[in-house]
Amino acid sequence: MCTNFVPSTRHEIAASRLGVLQLPAQDWPDEVFPGYVAPIVLRGGAGEPPRCELARFGLMPRWSGDHRKAIELSRGTYNARSETAAVKPSFRGAWHDRQWALVPMQGFFEPCWEDAALRGGTSVRWQIARADGASFAAAGLWEEWVDPTTGKAIRSFTLLTVNADGHPLMGRMHQQGDEKRMPVLVDPGDYARWLHASPVEAASMMRAWPASELRGWPAPRQAASANGSLF
Repeated sequence: MCTNFVPSTRHEIAASRLGVLQLPAQDWPDEVFPGYVAPIVLRGGAGEPPRCELARFGLMPRWSGDHRKAIELSRGTYNARSETAAVKPSFRGAWHDRQWALVPMQGFFEPCWEDAALRGGTSVRWQIARADGASFAAAGLWEEWVDPTTGKAIRSFTLLTVNADGHPLMGRMHQQGDEKRMPVLVDPGDYARWLHASPVEAASMMRAWPASELRGWPAPRQAASANGSLF
Protein backbone atom coordinates (compact mmCIF):
# COMPACT_ATOMS: atom_id res chain seq x y z
CA MET A 1 0.00 0.00 0.00
CA CYS A 2 1.18 3.51 -0.77
CA THR A 3 0.19 6.02 1.90
CA ASN A 4 2.82 8.69 1.26
CA PHE A 5 4.51 10.14 -1.82
CA VAL A 6 6.47 13.13 -3.11
CA PRO A 7 4.46 14.92 -5.80
CA SER A 8 6.14 16.40 -8.84
CA THR A 9 7.00 20.09 -8.75
CA ARG A 10 5.44 22.68 -11.02
CA HIS A 11 8.57 22.69 -13.17
CA GLU A 12 8.58 18.91 -13.49
CA ILE A 13 4.92 18.78 -14.52
CA ALA A 14 5.40 21.57 -17.06
CA ALA A 15 8.50 19.88 -18.50
CA SER A 16 7.01 16.38 -18.61
CA ARG A 17 5.10 14.63 -21.36
CA LEU A 18 1.81 15.05 -19.49
CA GLY A 19 0.66 17.69 -21.99
CA VAL A 20 -1.01 20.10 -19.55
CA LEU A 21 -1.06 23.79 -20.48
CA GLN A 22 -2.08 25.28 -17.14
CA LEU A 23 -1.26 24.41 -13.54
CA PRO A 24 -3.35 24.99 -10.40
CA ALA A 25 -3.04 28.44 -8.84
CA GLN A 26 -2.64 26.99 -5.35
CA ASP A 27 0.55 25.34 -4.15
CA TRP A 28 0.70 21.79 -2.84
CA PRO A 29 2.76 20.15 -0.07
CA ASP A 30 6.22 18.68 -0.61
CA GLU A 31 4.99 15.34 0.74
CA VAL A 32 1.47 13.98 0.47
CA PHE A 33 -0.37 11.80 2.98
CA PRO A 34 -4.04 10.74 3.02
CA GLY A 35 -6.21 13.83 3.41
CA TYR A 36 -3.63 16.11 1.73
CA VAL A 37 -4.05 17.61 -1.72
CA ALA A 38 -1.85 16.80 -4.69
CA PRO A 39 -1.84 17.59 -8.41
CA ILE A 40 -3.51 15.05 -10.68
CA VAL A 41 -3.90 15.08 -14.45
CA LEU A 42 -7.27 14.30 -16.04
CA ARG A 43 -8.26 14.01 -19.69
CA GLY A 44 -9.62 17.18 -21.20
CA GLY A 45 -12.87 17.61 -23.07
CA ALA A 46 -13.28 16.80 -26.77
CA GLY A 47 -10.29 18.23 -28.62
CA GLU A 48 -8.84 19.75 -25.45
CA PRO A 49 -5.49 18.97 -23.76
CA PRO A 50 -5.28 17.20 -20.40
CA ARG A 51 -5.93 19.37 -17.37
CA CYS A 52 -4.11 19.48 -14.04
CA GLU A 53 -6.11 20.01 -10.84
CA LEU A 54 -5.60 19.62 -7.13
CA ALA A 55 -7.46 16.75 -5.50
CA ARG A 56 -7.65 15.18 -2.08
CA PHE A 57 -5.66 11.95 -1.55
CA GLY A 58 -8.21 9.37 -0.43
CA LEU A 59 -11.26 8.90 -2.63
CA MET A 60 -14.57 10.23 -1.29
CA PRO A 61 -17.25 7.95 -2.79
CA ARG A 62 -19.94 9.80 -4.72
CA TRP A 63 -22.70 8.09 -2.75
CA SER A 64 -21.50 9.25 0.68
CA GLY A 65 -24.47 10.82 2.46
CA ASP A 66 -22.67 13.64 4.27
CA HIS A 67 -19.28 15.29 4.63
CA ARG A 68 -18.34 13.45 7.82
CA LYS A 69 -19.09 10.08 6.26
CA ALA A 70 -17.26 10.97 3.04
CA ILE A 71 -14.13 11.93 5.01
CA GLU A 72 -14.39 8.81 7.16
CA LEU A 73 -14.61 6.56 4.09
CA SER A 74 -11.70 8.34 2.40
CA ARG A 75 -9.35 7.22 5.18
CA GLY A 76 -9.51 3.70 3.70
CA THR A 77 -9.67 4.52 -0.02
CA TYR A 78 -6.28 6.06 -0.81
CA ASN A 79 -5.35 2.82 -2.62
CA ALA A 80 -7.56 0.71 -4.86
CA ARG A 81 -6.75 -2.86 -5.78
CA SER A 82 -6.78 -2.92 -9.58
CA GLU A 83 -8.10 -6.49 -9.54
CA THR A 84 -11.34 -5.44 -7.80
CA ALA A 85 -11.74 -1.70 -8.51
CA ALA A 86 -14.42 -2.39 -11.13
CA VAL A 87 -16.71 -4.03 -8.58
CA LYS A 88 -15.93 -2.46 -5.20
CA PRO A 89 -18.64 0.06 -4.18
CA SER A 90 -16.19 2.89 -3.49
CA PHE A 91 -14.47 2.65 -6.87
CA ARG A 92 -16.76 0.99 -9.41
CA GLY A 93 -18.54 4.20 -10.41
CA ALA A 94 -15.27 5.97 -11.21
CA TRP A 95 -13.94 2.89 -13.00
CA HIS A 96 -16.96 2.40 -15.22
CA ASP A 97 -17.16 6.14 -15.95
CA ARG A 98 -13.48 6.04 -17.05
CA GLN A 99 -12.42 8.64 -14.52
CA TRP A 100 -8.74 7.85 -14.95
CA ALA A 101 -6.08 10.07 -13.42
CA LEU A 102 -2.32 10.40 -13.70
CA VAL A 103 -0.62 11.27 -10.42
CA PRO A 104 2.77 12.90 -11.14
CA MET A 105 5.36 12.16 -8.50
CA GLN A 106 9.07 12.01 -7.76
CA GLY A 107 8.83 8.96 -5.56
CA PHE A 108 6.68 7.06 -3.10
CA PHE A 109 7.40 5.56 0.31
CA GLU A 110 7.06 2.03 1.67
CA PRO A 111 8.09 0.41 4.98
CA CYS A 112 11.03 -1.97 4.75
CA TRP A 113 11.05 -4.64 7.46
CA GLU A 114 14.41 -6.22 6.62
CA ASP A 115 16.54 -6.60 9.75
CA ALA A 116 13.63 -5.34 11.85
CA ALA A 117 14.66 -7.62 14.71
CA LEU A 118 17.92 -5.69 14.99
CA ARG A 119 15.93 -2.45 15.39
CA GLY A 120 13.53 -3.66 18.04
CA GLY A 121 10.91 -4.82 15.57
CA THR A 122 10.49 -1.53 13.71
CA SER A 123 10.54 -0.83 9.99
CA VAL A 124 12.51 1.78 8.04
CA ARG A 125 10.77 4.05 5.57
CA TRP A 126 12.20 3.66 2.07
CA GLN A 127 11.70 5.91 -0.92
CA ILE A 128 11.08 4.25 -4.28
CA ALA A 129 11.83 6.18 -7.46
CA ARG A 130 12.87 5.70 -11.05
CA ALA A 131 16.43 4.51 -11.46
CA ASP A 132 17.20 7.36 -13.87
CA GLY A 133 15.96 10.00 -11.41
CA ALA A 134 13.15 11.22 -13.67
CA SER A 135 9.72 12.03 -12.32
CA PHE A 136 6.90 9.68 -13.28
CA ALA A 137 3.15 9.27 -13.03
CA ALA A 138 1.06 6.66 -11.26
CA ALA A 139 -2.36 5.49 -12.41
CA GLY A 140 -5.31 6.60 -10.34
CA LEU A 141 -9.06 7.06 -10.24
CA TRP A 142 -10.70 10.39 -9.44
CA GLU A 143 -14.10 11.15 -8.02
CA GLU A 144 -16.18 14.22 -7.30
CA TRP A 145 -18.29 14.29 -4.17
CA VAL A 146 -20.95 16.99 -3.87
CA ASP A 147 -22.09 18.11 -0.43
CA PRO A 148 -25.90 17.79 -0.52
CA THR A 149 -26.34 20.63 1.98
CA THR A 150 -24.06 23.24 0.38
CA GLY A 151 -23.57 22.09 -3.21
CA LYS A 152 -19.79 22.30 -2.75
CA ALA A 153 -17.87 19.80 -4.89
CA ILE A 154 -14.69 18.12 -3.64
CA ARG A 155 -12.43 16.24 -6.02
CA SER A 156 -10.48 13.29 -4.62
CA PHE A 157 -8.42 10.39 -5.93
CA THR A 158 -7.00 6.96 -5.20
CA LEU A 159 -3.86 5.20 -6.45
CA LEU A 160 -4.39 1.93 -8.29
CA THR A 161 -2.16 -0.92 -7.10
CA VAL A 162 -1.09 -4.36 -8.33
CA ASN A 163 0.34 -7.46 -6.72
CA ALA A 164 4.14 -7.34 -6.34
CA ASP A 165 4.86 -10.73 -4.73
CA GLY A 166 8.28 -11.84 -5.95
CA HIS A 167 9.23 -8.36 -7.15
CA PRO A 168 12.97 -7.94 -6.44
CA LEU A 169 12.51 -4.50 -4.89
CA MET A 170 8.88 -4.24 -3.74
CA GLY A 171 9.05 -7.77 -2.36
CA ARG A 172 11.36 -6.40 0.32
CA MET A 173 8.71 -4.01 1.60
CA HIS A 174 6.05 -4.66 4.28
CA GLN A 175 6.07 -7.41 6.86
CA GLN A 176 6.75 -11.06 6.14
CA GLY A 177 3.54 -12.83 5.23
CA ASP A 178 1.81 -9.69 3.96
CA GLU A 179 0.87 -9.48 0.31
CA LYS A 180 3.27 -7.21 -1.56
CA ARG A 181 1.60 -4.37 -3.50
CA MET A 182 2.82 -1.44 -5.54
CA PRO A 183 1.27 1.51 -7.37
CA VAL A 184 0.66 1.09 -11.09
CA LEU A 185 3.21 3.29 -12.88
CA VAL A 186 2.38 4.49 -16.39
CA ASP A 187 4.99 4.66 -19.14
CA PRO A 188 5.26 8.25 -20.46
CA GLY A 189 4.45 6.95 -23.92
CA ASP A 190 1.15 5.64 -22.56
CA TYR A 191 -0.06 8.76 -20.74
CA ALA A 192 -2.65 9.66 -23.39
CA ARG A 193 -3.62 6.02 -23.84
CA TRP A 194 -4.32 5.69 -20.11
CA LEU A 195 -6.41 8.84 -19.89
CA HIS A 196 -8.56 7.74 -22.84
CA ALA A 197 -8.65 4.00 -22.12
CA SER A 198 -11.76 1.85 -22.12
CA PRO A 199 -12.30 -0.17 -18.93
CA VAL A 200 -11.02 -3.27 -20.74
CA GLU A 201 -7.90 -1.47 -21.98
CA ALA A 202 -7.31 0.06 -18.55
CA ALA A 203 -7.40 -3.40 -16.97
CA SER A 204 -4.74 -4.57 -19.45
CA MET A 205 -2.41 -1.78 -18.28
CA MET A 206 -2.41 -2.89 -14.65
CA ARG A 207 1.06 -4.39 -14.20
CA ALA A 208 4.08 -4.09 -11.93
CA TRP A 209 6.91 -1.83 -13.01
CA PRO A 210 10.22 -3.66 -13.67
CA ALA A 211 12.61 -3.60 -10.73
CA SER A 212 15.52 -2.86 -13.09
CA GLU A 213 13.98 0.58 -13.75
CA LEU A 214 13.48 1.44 -10.08
CA ARG A 215 15.72 2.14 -7.11
CA GLY A 216 15.02 2.34 -3.41
CA TRP A 217 16.87 3.71 -0.40
CA PRO A 218 16.26 4.36 3.31
CA ALA A 219 14.44 7.67 3.81
CA PRO A 220 13.37 7.99 7.47
CA ARG A 221 10.76 10.63 8.00
CA GLN A 222 12.09 13.82 9.59
CA ALA A 223 9.85 16.41 11.16
CA ALA A 224 6.12 16.01 10.65
CA SER A 225 4.88 17.69 7.48
CA ALA A 226 2.42 20.55 7.68
CA ASN A 227 -1.11 19.52 6.87
CA GLY A 228 -1.63 19.96 3.15
CA SER A 229 -5.38 19.53 3.10
CA LEU A 230 -7.51 22.24 1.52
CA PHE A 231 -10.78 20.62 2.59
